[in-house]
Amino acid sequence: MFEKIETMEKKYHEISNRLSDPETVSDNKLYTQLMREFKNLTPVIEKYKEYKTALTSFNEAKEILDDGSLEKDFREMAQAEYEESKNAMESITQELKVLLLPKDPNDDKNVIIEIRGGAGGEEASLFANSLYRMYTMYAESKGWKQEILNANPTELGGFKEISFSIEGEGAYSRLKYESGVHRVQRVPETESQGRIHTSTVTVAVLVEADDVELEINPTDLKIDYFRASGAGGQHINKTESAVRITYLPTNVVVECQDERSQHKNKDKAMKILRSRVYEAMQREQNDRIANERKMQVGTGDRSERIRTYNYPQGRLTDHRINLTIYRLEDILNGNLDEVFDSLATADQAEKLAGQEV
Repeated sequence: MFEKIETMEKKYHEISNRLSDPETVSDNKLYTQLMREFKNLTPVIEKYKEYKTALTSFNEAKEILDDGSLEKDFREMAQAEYEESKNAMESITQELKVLLLPKDPNDDKNVIIEIRGGAGGEEASLFANSLYRMYTMYAESKGWKQEILNANPTELGGFKEISFSIEGEGAYSRLKYESGVHRVQRVPETESQGRIHTSTVTVAVLVEADDVELEINPTDLKIDYFRASGAGGQHINKTESAVRITYLPTNVVVECQDERSQHKNKDKAMKILRSRVYEAMQREQNDRIANERKMQVGTGDRSERIRTYNYPQGRLTDHRINLTIYRLEDILNGNLDEVFDSLATADQAEKLAGQEV
């Protein structure tokens, strides 16, 4: 492991020197690429510096302890330094193992989130709106941008389905564990008897794929235009501004009618379509390596029940990692970091266990 880090350290210093070269600075593409590499290497190199500092203290303390002629006070101080440095080295070694885990190449990318009401009718649609609010409030707390791409609202203020993009550094790294079935247990706003109902909503988190990563042949697309419609007559207009795009090789269908402009709807539909096709390609790749490691966290399986939101008890339970938090209102207001940190830690632990095996 340390040989690998020393190689990375050499590369780190090489890149640092190149970044100060005027020729590199004048080449925007090269400079951006090197800055990305430099940024990815920095946490490992800084942690390795901590390790080397602890190693120096450890060796100095060991030399003192090996010298049998020193007084008792010196030996006690050296013993304390020896133990402290040894513990620090062990702790830092574990941190370095985590930092050296293969990074998900999509972690820094933007995402498209699709939320659909499942079992539970109007109550499911209302909870779909609650989840949309939760994710957008989280995005706002991080300074990320969000934009609705397509929405199918209901008369009571819910969503049968809604697709929206979130743009910001590290968006996918935080939100990628959200794909799956979210279950809600609460007294519905539409229920007068006060009985607790259980409803479900499905969430899909897609990487926002760009043109460079995924080239779609225009001849593989079937594009239809139609008049927009919506709950209570909303968005209805007299022109065919709504767009439906079918990707013929896989029959993936995307509709968008949120904008009054046909051109804008087409652009948004293509953004969703590109991400869905990219997701399908990734799923095929993941299936091929599934036998090597079965990931408990972050499988992205939309049929997997991942979480329960219990309103009467104010409880959130993530079933993948047996996490229970009694701050449901706080979480629904977008304070999701504790949940995401726990999922990321469990994912890292599983990857480390897989490497050791």
